[in-house]
Amino acid sequence: MVLSIELSRFNADTPIYSVSSQRSHYATSCNIATSLKCPPPGQSHPAYIQSIGGYIKLPYTMRGFAQEMHVQKFISKSKEQASMLMRRLLSPSMRFQLRDAVARLREQLGRARLWQWEIARFPLRRDSQFDIVYAGRKSRRDAAKLLLGAHDELNTHLEGANQTRQSAFVSEMPFRNALRVPNSLRAIVSLNRPMDEIMEGYQSELRRRLRKHRGLYRMQQVRDHADIERADIEMLQPYACSRHGTAASQISSDVVRRLAQETGRLDLVLYGDEVVACHLGCEFVRNGKRYWSTIRFGYTEAVFSDPKRLKETNSINVQFALEWAHNNGFDYYDIGTTGGSPEDGLLQWKKRRAGGVSSMGHHDHFHVRLPNPGSAQFLWEVPLFAIEGDDLTLHLGIPHDTTAEEAAIRFSQMNFGGLSKTYLHCAKPPDEQLLEKMRNLYKHLKSPPSLKVISSS
Repeated sequence: MVLSIELSRFNADTPIYSVSSQRSHYATSCNIATSLKCPPPGQSHPAYIQSIGGYIKLPYTMRGFAQEMHVQKFISKSKEQASMLMRRLLSPSMRFQLRDAVARLREQLGRARLWQWEIARFPLRRDSQFDIVYAGRKSRRDAAKLLLGAHDELNTHLEGANQTRQSAFVSEMPFRNALRVPNSLRAIVSLNRPMDEIMEGYQSELRRRLRKHRGLYRMQQVRDHADIERADIEMLQPYACSRHGTAASQISSDVVRRLAQETGRLDLVLYGDEVVACHLGCEFVRNGKRYWSTIRFGYTEAVFSDPKRLKETNSINVQFALEWAHNNGFDYYDIGTTGGSPEDGLLQWKKRRAGGVSSMGHHDHFHVRLPNPGSAQFLWEVPLFAIEGDDLTLHLGIPHDTTAEEAAIRFSQMNFGGLSKTYLHCAKPPDEQLLEKMRNLYKHLKSPPSLKVISSS
């Protein structure tokens, strides 16, 4: 086997390899592009570079570097072969279940690092009567605060906290009478119906926008390495940074290329002849059903720096991805991951596209024990999703003096698809008018959730 390397211009004062700050190795001044080969007979211990003038003897450390490169190449090839073997032996559904089990185990092992835990108290809001007592990893505290919409103020000394407030307990470990609240969710659109019927579930404003502007755009798949790199550098990465700043989680360029060329696809969205956006997606199979999943959306700076233009282009981008999945026989379109709060802005945005909620593949969650008494008021301020087995439920609170009209207005955006139950935590027995208004939230769904009343007195 021949391992090709390139050496740029050296001189006698330039080290090519160094094992410590005290010792460097040098090569004779040259400008060559050569191949690492076996040395001449009888000289087997060092490594050599073959050049026009013969062989240049390299030090032992360079030989170790070459061996390390060979080992890395062998490991990479072995991983590819193992991956190919798994694809042959395991069905797509079994591979999804295997990845899901690995993700669940990784999350559980992370929670078990008790030496990284802390106990902290912080207010829910300045004008709220509730505190949050948090027990979990310090690195996950901000995620818990974001999920509950809590303020940034923090008091880690429990004895110094305001004792007049009621407390809700939040932990990474399960405990008695606690809700298992997902930190993130998926928004899923069922595709087993005509496209016109799917769009009937859209908000009227969105339908008008699509009908007005869709004909001005077109979609084009790219597979060329240069085009993929350009889309990554000019759209995927900048848009992620514009939304999340330095905390943005970027996908490596190698993964983007592999998804675009092998396991998924990368599509550009063009406005006339101008590239304005891109969509990176892939397929997965669960329980025999095919899902087309959005990995990332990307937009040029000219688009994401203009809110009005971004709103229009974003709508077109999502619509193109959904139509492609529908036309290619997929059962579901996964619009992507969102926050786990029912009031999360991104989740509400995706819900407008007839997307139901699902916790599929997400194992990052918190256990929340509601204040008692006071759960009705707490859930009025902070509605929560909760996982029961494989089902997703929604918990809402109705305080003592709340009218049916006030409840209908407060929870008008809680009409999610994909729920098995909606729990109403009521400070007093609800009247029929209130229950009817809550049922009307889900009248647009073919399979509305059942409504359960819980007394919080």
